[in-house]
Amino acid sequence: MTKRLTIALVAHDNMKRDLAEWVDWNCKKLLSHRLICTGTTGRIVAETLMSRHNSESANSRFDITMLKSGPLGGDQQLGSMIANGDIDMLIFFWDPMSAQPHDVDVKALLRLATLYNIPTAINRSSADFLISSPLMGSEEYTPVLNDYSSYIERQLK
Repeated sequence: MTKRLTIALVAHDNMKRDLAEWVDWNCKKLLSHRLICTGTTGRIVAETLMSRHNSESANSRFDITMLKSGPLGGDQQLGSMIANGDIDMLIFFWDPMSAQPHDVDVKALLRLATLYNIPTAINRSSADFLISSPLMGSEEYTPVLNDYSSYIERQLK
């Protein structure tokens, strides 16, 4: 039995088509999990799943939540969900060739994913490795979380 994960899907503008293709290719695996998406990415993911859903099975369902667009606060909403322990995996098709107006938000999002030890993919290959991992949704796997209490105590002194 696999555990139902909450998977965040994000893509920069030039990478949205790649993410849509990846979602289409991995549709069956993704349908058993809860998806959280930022802005336009969410619309594209929903359209991709809906077209696959309509063509394959009327009984299939998907669970998708759409946040604000990344530059309008969606990255920060997602970061908050990571900090609250609400995200199990982050798939972020990041565009390394284009400066983003919200680069600081993107950096903060990736920092939080690292801080909270969230499995993170930043391109198609790493996303393929994550979704095909035998640990994907495994009931036995629990990520190790670092204890930052000594850091917090030092900061309070």
